[in-house]
Amino acid sequence: MREELSFAGAVIVAGGLGKRMGRPKQMLPLAGRPVLVRAVDAFKKIPCVRQIVVVTSLENQEILKQFFSDLTFALPGATRMASVINGVHKLDPRVQAVAVHDGARPLVDPQAAARCLRRGFTDGAAVLAVPVKDTVKQVRAGTVEQTLQRSSLWAAQTPQCYRAEVLRRALDKFGYLQDATDESQLVERLGVSVKIEPSDYKNLKITTPEDLVMAEAFVNTAACQRIGFGFDLHRLAAGRKFIIGGVELPHSKGFVGHSDGDVVLHAVCDAILGALCQGEIGLLFPPSDPTIEGIDSREIAKRVLQIVHENRAQITHMDVTLITQEPKISPHYAAVRASLAKIFELDEKNVSFKSKSHEHVGEIGRGEAAMCHAVVSLLMGDEK
Repeated sequence: MREELSFAGAVIVAGGLGKRMGRPKQMLPLAGRPVLVRAVDAFKKIPCVRQIVVVTSLENQEILKQFFSDLTFALPGATRMASVINGVHKLDPRVQAVAVHDGARPLVDPQAAARCLRRGFTDGAAVLAVPVKDTVKQVRAGTVEQTLQRSSLWAAQTPQCYRAEVLRRALDKFGYLQDATDESQLVERLGVSVKIEPSDYKNLKITTPEDLVMAEAFVNTAACQRIGFGFDLHRLAAGRKFIIGGVELPHSKGFVGHSDGDVVLHAVCDAILGALCQGEIGLLFPPSDPTIEGIDSREIAKRVLQIVHENRAQITHMDVTLITQEPKISPHYAAVRASLAKIFELDEKNVSFKSKSHEHVGEIGRGEAAMCHAVVSLLMGDEK
């Protein structure tokens, strides 16, 4: 009876320096989330993948820990093969099949990757690939030597998948070859036939700025966008701090509340939770809880951002309006925008903050209270 594939592993290689992109390409934001996070997510959707090893720098590992709690890490080597070897060494001995994937390929179809894994397990080795669309010329010194027969040419992608023992034998015997650009070359040297598993052209590798533009288009086409609205109001009293968006401003009064009363952060957090259909901050931090009295609202925002990550979502834009008669807020617009961007991991260009007076009407107009409205956009990602 043929053995069933029940315990697979993925080794995601993300140790590149990104010289062509000016910074590590695997950590570039793609529709608001790092490229590498999207690559990891694809393998999270494959049931038989029980372990994911990410080969990347210590700095990138800390970023990934904000999104995932169960990854295994390895440090990059001097070459791609050395990085793959480091990753394979971290695999659980129970792993039956291994998928080796480029961290700069964020749009791999999990179903195609799963098919490739099963094919690699049953046949020993398989790679995702697509037929070459362009006519290919073999060139020497700037002159065409011959035109290759396009019908027989395929462009290899990742993941490249193998029975664990096949990959380990190939790496042990030929892993020293520095000019090898993928693992299947080493497996071919063993005499093991490498099968082709058809993929799609969306599974592109982020190498140039143009690739990132194309990937953005693919993601935005498949993504689901949500909009959330938030509102908060607090009274003002002497002896309290006037804190908005995590920035303390000089004023004779401050917000009264169970927390520090930051109406801006409260409104933004409620807008985020609303977009996620996750209630409101009073459920997470009930005013009846004496242990959180006076809590810094940045801690509330930190928990809300964690919920965003848990839902594989990404905040893409926020528009915040503070309504207060005093103090004058416009001199502090830049500081509050910068603070909101930092707290919610956004580029400042995606944060709008403004203030309106209440024209001396009511409690707000008398300087006895202030309120805030916030609208936040979230990208939920491909929900297929």
